[in-house]
Amino acid sequence: MTHPTTEIAQIMRKLRNRHVQTERDQELQAALHSLFEVGEDGMMTAEPVRFTAGQETNGITLIEGAGGGKTTAIFKVLEDFAPLAENPATGASRRVYVKVEAPATLRSVGATFLRQLGIDHVSDRTKVYDIWNMVRTRLQIMGISLVWIDEAQDLFRSTTAAETDTVFRMLKGLMQGENPVVLILSGTERLGEMTGIDPQVDRRFLKIRPTDLAFGSDNEMVMMLVESYAKLAGLRVNIEADVINRLIYGARYRFGRVIVNLVEAIEVALLEGSEALTVDHFASAWARREGCEITHNVFWQEDFTSIDIGLDAWRQMPSETPGKKTRGRKKAA
Repeated sequence: MTHPTTEIAQIMRKLRNRHVQTERDQELQAALHSLFEVGEDGMMTAEPVRFTAGQETNGITLIEGAGGGKTTAIFKVLEDFAPLAENPATGASRRVYVKVEAPATLRSVGATFLRQLGIDHVSDRTKVYDIWNMVRTRLQIMGISLVWIDEAQDLFRSTTAAETDTVFRMLKGLMQGENPVVLILSGTERLGEMTGIDPQVDRRFLKIRPTDLAFGSDNEMVMMLVESYAKLAGLRVNIEADVINRLIYGARYRFGRVIVNLVEAIEVALLEGSEALTVDHFASAWARREGCEITHNVFWQEDFTSIDIGLDAWRQMPSETPGKKTRGRKKAA
């Protein structure tokens, strides 16, 4: 059955915009609600809860390997948190999002913050300290209650011990003072390693660490995902049970990458005019994404777990702590 190109595009948009709620989303929702005050009417407000005798706020760290889907999950949870949607005084959102771009410095991150807050140019002669004072002032003026820093591990990518201490002071500064904000940091395992260095920073954060997918225990859930996505696309599912293990392995055990491969396999099937989703569609989509040869395709090779897909890199090498050398690798689960 041949589908018009426009129809395929509409189906793909629907699939890509679909969000599957997981335990991680539920943990995020619970953590977020615990960090904002409830009004006298019993409704959530945009006022952060103050801790330590009312002197500071707390935050959330979401630590997950690349491809897990953490960024999408946080966007969805924040979109559904009504108190942050709009500040009646400004007509703008009460939250601000900044993605750290490597190589990052406190100056470059501060300048990115200011652009998000309406200041497009910062003089090269402006001191870093003054930039961050401007950030805090703009947050207060705009009534921002929540700041989300994505890929936050890159704040520490090339820092010395002294520079790391400065980053910690900046983070603590956002969560203290007259108008502190709730801070969300999301990133890879290195983020957990670095924030754990400073006990004063570490204690301020609720920590969420989603587990990797696993053969067996997650197969039924993944199969249900395959069937539900295929149904939305008007396809039957015609795959053997072991395809689910191959899908999990090819996704480096990451939930987000499972979804990516699934959606792209459906696209291949639709473009071919197929009526059923098969292992060949998964293989073609994975090959296109990975740029691999047939002999290294996890969906076509019998002993697929023997194929080196760089799991050590995806599960994150332990990073060097400023002033200290680290040897060895994190053991794969």
